[in-house]
Amino acid sequence: MSPPYQSAHDEIHFINRSGWLRAAVLGANDGIVSVSSLIVGVAAADPSPGPVLIAGVAGLAAGAMSMAAGEYVSVSSQSDIERADIAREKQALIDTPVEEEAELASIYESRGLSPTTAALVAKEMTEKDALGAHVRDELGLSEVHSANPLQAALASGLTFTVAAALPLTAAMLAPAGTIIPVVVGTTLICLAGLGALGAQAGGAPKLRPTARVLFWGAAAMAVTALIGRLFGVNV
Repeated sequence: MSPPYQSAHDEIHFINRSGWLRAAVLGANDGIVSVSSLIVGVAAADPSPGPVLIAGVAGLAAGAMSMAAGEYVSVSSQSDIERADIAREKQALIDTPVEEEAELASIYESRGLSPTTAALVAKEMTEKDALGAHVRDELGLSEVHSANPLQAALASGLTFTVAAALPLTAAMLAPAGTIIPVVVGTTLICLAGLGALGAQAGGAPKLRPTARVLFWGAAAMAVTALIGRLFGVNV
């Protein structure tokens, strides 16, 4: 886990955690919700342990691979776009340096600097690191926000696996005939912990993220339980 970003005057920020934290929270939330919903839906149709556990294990394995692959592909696409934009900006600085400096000045002016000050800042930034200035101020990219496909894939796949194992373990240990209430209770507790933990890692208030994951997790389980009841077929 990367430490919080700390500025020169000792002000702590957590934005540099946004990349892996988003993937980790997404993976953990999806692991808990999808596997518990799958277990509840199957148990509502056929409460015998065999089909429930098979569905849970299959959902864990397939979901973890799907999350990791999906994160890797999507973040790789984002990274490809970023590199292509940077390459275009680099070429533009070679072909039209005067126009690019004027564009940089207009950006600074739009942020509140006077035309004279904006032109001076653009000139000095161009002399120091023209590409870095355009990447940061024109494209809005930085090392803090840069996409890391492998990091996102590992964070998402690993947290999915760990989180999905919780409702699956609860289903395996549940007494006969109590799979649904045990899994639902375990899932809601885990979701509350996940919401609070994600907020803590990001330095945000805990109440809203916790309520958010609880609501959507409960909704997902309710829908799959209803489907299981409606169809009521042996799996």
